[in-house]
Amino acid sequence: MTTLFISDLHLDERRPQITALFLHFLATEARQADALYILGDLFEFWSGDDISNPLNDSVQDGLKALTESGVKCFLVKGNRDFLVSKRFAKRTNITILGDYTAIELDGQKVLLAHGDTFCTLDEKYQAFRTAVNIPWRQTLFTCLPIFVREAIADKIRGKSKAGNQQKSMTIMDVTESEVIDKMQEYQCDILIHGHTHKPNIHDVSLSSDKIGKRIVLGDWFEQGSVLVWNEGQYDLQQRAFLKDLE
Repeated sequence: MTTLFISDLHLDERRPQITALFLHFLATEARQADALYILGDLFEFWSGDDISNPLNDSVQDGLKALTESGVKCFLVKGNRDFLVSKRFAKRTNITILGDYTAIELDGQKVLLAHGDTFCTLDEKYQAFRTAVNIPWRQTLFTCLPIFVREAIADKIRGKSKAGNQQKSMTIMDVTESEVIDKMQEYQCDILIHGHTHKPNIHDVSLSSDKIGKRIVLGDWFEQGSVLVWNEGQYDLQQRAFLKDLE
């Protein structure tokens, strides 16, 4: 049985090569898997389920075709697509998961998350995250005209990019103690997350005699990044953009 994990595609009409690779991935490799988990930031910014445009429609159609082929698909909301809601899930037949989800793969308990909740040293971001996840604020935002929502989204992206340039890498990375606490809380020896855009596999000291694993997924800015899990073995792999294969 093969399970695939991806995150941080940040799909945007200004980066068509990423969208092309993702749609190709859904129509080919993902069709051979048993399940696909998307661990947040599928889109650069999702302004509401009611917005129809070529990018949004093609991605939703691709996900629907995947699930209709029999592949189970799951989504953890990220800090860019936290407004994904029931309408998106119904159209694509995907299952939206919470901030933390424990699953079992080949007898191993695995904790899934986007990863932003582990970055507790970034206090400004955590305050922002709390504010935008208040339900009434999300409802109010999605009632605004589409052009207003997209203007606000552009402004937020600009502020985020400028702010991140002033932050140290330590602040923007996960807090080890928070990782350990959550892995122990959910009784999982393996954690898979994205968000930091720093693909790697780290050892985690869960106790004096137990070492766990923290698997960080890569982004899709320069290439695709896929974690392939098969029969208890896992491997972080890259996928070239389609133009690079020509």
